Amino acid sequence: MPEHAAHFVIECENAPGPAVLVCEHASNDFPSPWGGLGLNDAQRQAHIAWDPGALGLARELAQRLGAPMLHGTASRLIYDLNRPPHSPAAMPERSEVHEIPGNLGLSTEERLRRTEAIYIPFHAALSDLLARRLAVGQRPVLITVHSFSRIYFGQTREVEFGILHDADDRLARAVAARDVGLETRLNEPYSVADGVTHTLARNAMPLGLASVMLEIRNDLLARSQVSMAERLAPVLQAAIEEVA
Repeated sequence: MPEHAAHFVIECENAPGPAVLVCEHASNDFPSPWGGLGLNDAQRQAHIAWDPGALGLARELAQRLGAPMLHGTASRLIYDLNRPPHSPAAMPERSEVHEIPGNLGLSTEERLRRTEAIYIPFHAALSDLLARRLAVGQRPVLITVHSFSRIYFGQTREVEFGILHDADDRLARAVAARDVGLETRLNEPYSVADGVTHTLARNAMPLGLASVMLEIRNDLLARSQVSMAERLAPVLQAAIEEVA
């Protein structure tokens, strides 16, 4: 698929299934004009820069659900697509224990430049994708796909599969009610209180669309994104049918 100048890609745009998948943190690419933000190679490969395994899982799920999938193509350290422009986390000066030199003391002009280049086109494309489906009588559900690290600030996370929701919990609870053979928890390792449901709040809530944010521990995705998709897709399909 061709990459848009605005740093996103839509795959299988006309797929007929009831879901629309989104992977905001798909890439650890640091394109011009921003470069590497002063980070070393290990930092650019680490979870602070992206969600390892999330894009592969999102693609596999989209294939099994017959869904379009929208994903970002620049590191979330340049702009985190799951944060609004006024949030400090949109262009963070620090991620976990890592200082981000290229984000220190950003001018208002630079913040606007990144917002216009990355955030606005991405969310406009998602809004358009949902609107076109609504216009032909469909009621899509929005599913965002993320991964998280097992160790965070030195603490081990036992949860393997997190199911998060914003104000509308219908789809999240329908997914959580089904056994996927993983240590599954609702609103862990993050929740709306952490500001992580922006994509759902901006794009699904105003339209009354069911939505859910999936968080899968990235050491599990490193083993096989295909097998994880085979495990999760039937559960998602059944949950979608329940809330449709």
